[in-house]
Order: sequence, then C-alpha cells, then structure tokens
Amino acid sequence: MTVLTAFLDANVLFPAATRSVLLELARNKTYRLLWSDRVHDEWMRNLAARFPQIPPAKIARMRALMEGYVNDATVSGYEPLIATLSLPDPDDRHVLAAAVHGGASIIVTSNLRDFPDAALAIHGIAAMTPDSFALHLLTLDRDGVLEALEGDRADMRNPPLTADAYLDALANSGMKAFADAVRPAADQI
Repeated sequence: MTVLTAFLDANVLFPAATRSVLLELARNKTYRLLWSDRVHDEWMRNLAARFPQIPPAKIARMRALMEGYVNDATVSGYEPLIATLSLPDPDDRHVLAAAVHGGASIIVTSNLRDFPDAALAIHGIAAMTPDSFALHLLTLDRDGVLEALEGDRADMRNPPLTADAYLDALANSGMKAFADAVRPAADQI
C-alpha cells in the first residue's frame, strides 16, 4: 500500500487535539508527515500570542517533542520555489513550495480558500481540512487509524479521557465528521 505524504499547515498544529491526532496518525505510519521550520515558527508565534501565559521555553520544548515524535518530517531547500508560485495569499506560498519540494500530495489546512484547487492541481496536490484528511485515512486504513487513536488517547493522562470524551475533544477541535465516523468503534480506541 502506498502511504500518502501530507504537508501540515501551521493552523492545524495550533489546536492541541488536532495536532495530537495528526502526529499519532503519522507515527503509526498511516501517512507520511511533512512540515517546515517556517510552519513551526508560525504556529509557535500564534500560540504565544494567544496564550501569553505559556512560557516560551515550554512552547520550544513542545516543538522539540513534536520533531522527535516523527522522523524526517522537516522540509528544507524549498525557498527558491516560493517566488515562482501564485496563491490568493502570497504569505501562504511557502506552504505550497515546501509541499511541492517535499513530494506531498496533500496540504492539510484549515484555510482551504487560500489553497484553491486550480493552483494546487498543477503540482499534483490537493488541500484538505484535518477533518476530511482524517476521514480519508480512515477509508484507506481503518485498523491503522483506530490503532493510532487508541495510542493517542492512551497518551492523554492529565486528565485521562474516556473514548467518548476523546472523540468529543476531536469534534470540538473541528474534526466532527471524523469523530462521528469513529464513534461506532469507540470501544476499540
């Protein structure tokens, strides 16, 4: 089976539940995760601005843990492509450039309007929300996804979550359709 390669935009790394499940799905090899240092800088800056009470050292530690959790995810050397690309928001061209350079077939983003199909299709890339991406993975590898969710939920110890509370957290983070699709198998996670 061919494993999808997906580049994660900064906005999907900001919500804790979304970040956690996307990392666990990658660690469980249901897809190959890509990101860039620039994406990391963006989500870290946004987290610090939204939650100034979180010490910068704690945010830096979170990034280091993320990078250690998934091997070989950081794309570099994409910068020359940025100026050659066109998107509605020029500030998002770095995401597309890194996705192209890294060989991604999907950009996972909560901001689909800034990644129109026509601009991505010429590069063989599609944009998907975290919700639709996780649903897609569920159709490709149901057992692998459920195993990843079991592992992700087991890692949550402070506080520990029931399967229903875990799925509620995913739904509240914007992954409602995915949580609803998994709910019948809650006893497996």
